[in-house]
Amino acid sequence: MSTEAKTLKSVQEYYGKVLSQSSDLKTNACCSTEAVAASHKDILSEIEDEVLAKFYGCGTPLPPALEGRTVLDLGCGTGRDAYLLSKLVGPEGKVIGIDMTDEQLEVAQRNLDKQMKRFGFAKPNVDFRKGFIEDLAAAGVEDNSVDVVVSNCVINLSPDKRRVFSEIFRVLKPGGELYFSDVYADRRVPEHLRNDEVLYGECLSGAMYTEDFRRLLADLGCRDSRVVSQAPITISNPEIEDVIGLISFASITVRAFKLDSVEDRCEDYGQVATYKGGLAEDPHAFMLDDHHLFERNRPMLVCGNTAAMLEETRYAQYFDVTPRKEHFGLFDCGGTAVLSHEETSSSSSCC
Repeated sequence: MSTEAKTLKSVQEYYGKVLSQSSDLKTNACCSTEAVAASHKDILSEIEDEVLAKFYGCGTPLPPALEGRTVLDLGCGTGRDAYLLSKLVGPEGKVIGIDMTDEQLEVAQRNLDKQMKRFGFAKPNVDFRKGFIEDLAAAGVEDNSVDVVVSNCVINLSPDKRRVFSEIFRVLKPGGELYFSDVYADRRVPEHLRNDEVLYGECLSGAMYTEDFRRLLADLGCRDSRVVSQAPITISNPEIEDVIGLISFASITVRAFKLDSVEDRCEDYGQVATYKGGLAEDPHAFMLDDHHLFERNRPMLVCGNTAAMLEETRYAQYFDVTPRKEHFGLFDCGGTAVLSHEETSSSSSCC
């Protein structure tokens, strides 16, 4: 059995047999600390307790503007996020949930009809499939077929992250969005820790070094990904902390788009973007990333990459963006924005 196969088998056993609910976790790495939007809380109140009890997420990777869209949830587990997405995409949308663990999928599938009735849907809009996130083709996900890919604290568990991201950008439609939360490390995790099954299952030793993640996406053609939010992870287990040493971990939510027009640096084309409003989730302001907050009706200078993310994606209907004309060199990320917004040190974009 190959090393990758052993890792996948270990993760399957950890989430299928070792853990029976989220309280069985030995650390806080796979426990979300992000505030849940009020509208999402209302949906969560309609979801079965059994589904919620077996949730192992580290964020809330649910972007806006999902109605009628096709969304792929990688590592859907018992279906907590998939059911949230089901309500958000509505009866005309579709959610595909992929997971490799039989025990998790059995819970998700068993509650499907009940959840659809609670949501008032005449037919299911969620399709749970057993499969590996490294091989979405085998799970029947076609090229350029998905509007949004989400994942919640799962990609760190994959032994072949390059293949995962390659598959993501294969299945995304042009202009499609990857929006996911995961655990990241501030340095490369040593091999002896990566081979620790408990540390791997706890979402720690499989965590990517932030700069390696940036390089990997760039190598796959995604030259600008954005940090939406982040929070330090407190392990809260003295024994594991002693083994981990000085490595620091963070839960980071990232968004990236399948856009050929995005460059590897933020270039200045004199463009201005204005959020017109219209998003139910963001009536007053739209947050693209941790330092791009667009107040409704307030013009904001943007780089070419940011302009592309707003006008060449499903967000286009909510923005007015001036055309790209003359090139003025690199975009000044320091003082050109209409709204000042505190930068964070781990942002992978340059503006």
